[in-house]
Amino acid sequence: MPKLRVHNFTISLDGYAAGPNQRLDAPFGDGVEGMHDWMFATRTVRAAQGLDGGTEGLDNDRILLAEQGIGATVMGRNMFGPVRGEWPDHSWTGWWGPNPPYHNDVFVMTHHLRPSFSLEGGNTFHFVDQGPEAALKLAFDAADGKDVLLAGGAATIRQFLRAGLIDEMYLVIAPIFIGGGERLFDDLDGGLDGYRCVEQASTSAATHLHITRRDPGAAL
Repeated sequence: MPKLRVHNFTISLDGYAAGPNQRLDAPFGDGVEGMHDWMFATRTVRAAQGLDGGTEGLDNDRILLAEQGIGATVMGRNMFGPVRGEWPDHSWTGWWGPNPPYHNDVFVMTHHLRPSFSLEGGNTFHFVDQGPEAALKLAFDAADGKDVLLAGGAATIRQFLRAGLIDEMYLVIAPIFIGGGERLFDDLDGGLDGYRCVEQASTSAATHLHITRRDPGAAL
């Protein structure tokens, strides 16, 4: 069966996925310096930027894993961009430039709809004003038998956790403290009860966690 997967979502040692005061020139807010260094140091990410070299091993392997078997993506409005409320126009097309990294249909959850649009590399963005279940159904239909990536941000992942819809999460803990902002695991109302951590491994740059649904027949 196709799965809903979270990949390489990075949090700080104190559990924050973003700092305070997120804005156009600081998408992850203040106090997050170094949070994604582990990612940008990998060979795969450097190659995508036209750069040589980079780290291999676990950090790079987790980047490659995120690209395997994904047919569609779901994300929240805040991850798509800094615009809040009604769209003043449709000029904003995301943080990623003309060729975003998804290369599939992306479903953006929002209270304010706008027309779908396409960019280079097979990236088509759709806007959905319904709940997680409805957005996920649209994504699974578009994925055509492949898995769906839940890209974030933290508030959107929490919605899907509370609904028990996530099958696998590959989380990353960066060795920094942020001290404020948006925490991933706040206000879940038991949303983690059905999950367990099946793997924890570290490199010099980060700690990687693999979290899956708990087998209903397994011992606690």
